[in-house]
Amino acid sequence: MNKKTLVVGLAGYGVVGTGFARALEENRELIRRRTGCDIVIKTVVAKESENELAHPLPKGAVLSHDIDTICTDPEIDLGIELMGGTGIAAKFLRKCLENGKHAVTANKALLAEDGLDLFRIAGEKNLYLGYEASVCGGIPIVQAMREGLAGNRILSLSGILNGTCNYILSAMTAKGQSFTDALKDAQRLGFAEADPTLDIEGLDAAHKLVLLIRLAWGAEYPFKSLPVRGISKVGAEDIGFARELGYRIKLLGQARLADGKIEAGVFPTLVHESSMLAKVDGSFNAVWAKGNAVGTVFMHGRGAGDLPTGSAVLSDVMAVARGAVPNNTGFVAQEPQKADLLCPSQAESKHYFRLMVPDRPGVLRDVAGILAENGMSIAQAIQKGEEEIVPLVFMTHLAKAQSVENAIKTLRDRDLLRAEPVSYRVLAHE
Repeated sequence: MNKKTLVVGLAGYGVVGTGFARALEENRELIRRRTGCDIVIKTVVAKESENELAHPLPKGAVLSHDIDTICTDPEIDLGIELMGGTGIAAKFLRKCLENGKHAVTANKALLAEDGLDLFRIAGEKNLYLGYEASVCGGIPIVQAMREGLAGNRILSLSGILNGTCNYILSAMTAKGQSFTDALKDAQRLGFAEADPTLDIEGLDAAHKLVLLIRLAWGAEYPFKSLPVRGISKVGAEDIGFARELGYRIKLLGQARLADGKIEAGVFPTLVHESSMLAKVDGSFNAVWAKGNAVGTVFMHGRGAGDLPTGSAVLSDVMAVARGAVPNNTGFVAQEPQKADLLCPSQAESKHYFRLMVPDRPGVLRDVAGILAENGMSIAQAIQKGEEEIVPLVFMTHLAKAQSVENAIKTLRDRDLLRAEPVSYRVLAHE
């Protein structure tokens, strides 16, 4: 844009909306120097009356309860969607784009599950559709994937993509807390929602991973096809055994190219304590990527919060103010191609097991024999206790997910298990 003023409309004035407005106001002069443009919020759409708002309106802005006051206003150049949800949010973004307005959103669920049509419209109209804030909050990973790493073939991605889960697992590791107690602390401190299901069951991380896959390979991995496992069943005993083996348990979103196919999923994963990802604690996020030219790249920062996420929204708005050429997907094609997916059962990694078995001679030999029948072998093991039933903890060499499933079935069939078995993937050393 060559205008000296960029007029924006802001739909949603909660935590992120007020964070964006605050970052814009606090850095107004710097932003003007960087863009040559004054960014003005003309209209704010919110459910509340002005007296009910938690924060004052931005200077000069008017309050509305109707998204059309932004979508149809010819003076507004850009619409920002920070309402959340999928129904009204999708309608707002679509109307903005159809009316020739650039759009910015932090809505990963909408973009991951139903965003392809929005990218198509933006591409057809040569409009900017910004979504930096939708993946890892304050970490500028979208810009990095779309621009900084554009000359690389991305070989793999691993990320701590959800701050709630990372806070809980960090507390369980550092304080020895149970999952339930760590979750209650996270809710009390504002790191977890009253209903934390989307976070703790891995769905929030999965939405972000789908967007990263689009940026990395220009391919669409259907959200409903993505293997996802949350952290609600991670026990303190496994946190402890992982530490004894030199690992930390993290919820990771992972994707890589395997023989030309995309292997991806969200799982609790053992990460070696020497890894940079293992050192990311609390509510922080991190992404580790490997490119064929650059090698490994690691980005770490706050994944949520008013100012970190508001900063990400502001970066997209500033890109429009600078007149950035729309490059929404990172590829010339604005609609991702259908991904060639590796069957999840063929995904290969090392695995951690904890089996509750009878304390009798030959149990380890019997378990090792069953693993061997299924093409698996033990790399290291821990066997403790003097009770009738004891934990047998071990890590395997590389094995396919199908082999793990088959081995567990055989262990059950031969009556070697005295409790539900626990198995987690192990991240390959960086």
